[in-house]
Amino acid sequence: MVSEHVLVLNQNYEPLSVCTARRAVILVFLRKAEIIDKYAEPVRGVYTMFDRPSIVRLVNFVRIPSKGIMLSRKNILKRDGHQCQYCSTTRGPLTVDHVLPRYLGGSDSWENMVCACQRCNNKKGDRLPEEANMELRRKPKAPSRIHFIRDFIGIHHQSWRPYLFLKNDRPEEMLWPTR
Repeated sequence: MVSEHVLVLNQNYEPLSVCTARRAVILVFLRKAEIIDKYAEPVRGVYTMFDRPSIVRLVNFVRIPSKGIMLSRKNILKRDGHQCQYCSTTRGPLTVDHVLPRYLGGSDSWENMVCACQRCNNKKGDRLPEEANMELRRKPKAPSRIHFIRDFIGIHHQSWRPYLFLKNDRPEEMLWPTR
């Protein structure tokens, strides 16, 4: 129960991260955060009960350095939905492919690395996709922090949706403008 996910918002309601309910209760208890939304079931202590937060907002504004999401094989696979970016398969062992091969100056970056099945990775080899008569399904790009929380960690409670810039149940209405 205390290991459930809690959305952490900055003072200006911008999504910062996700933490455990235990960490969120501690932040609220120390008056470093306030509860915006809570789960129905409280956290029971020895002598008292605490609301179990779903969303907390920090009392003081926190500046986050813009170093972005860590580039790793696991995060590349998550960004691409565990789907080969050349043939769209989700079966078999998946690897990470450099769109522009390293020997041609390709770097280890979000914009140059994609998820690929072994068959497509072997077919492409050390060539450009055009040279191997292969086409990328989607142009790779670095995920934002909001994208990372929304798509990698997932929506754990419906009350998170407005803060992650998702549409409401009514399709014509946006709760927050997209950036």
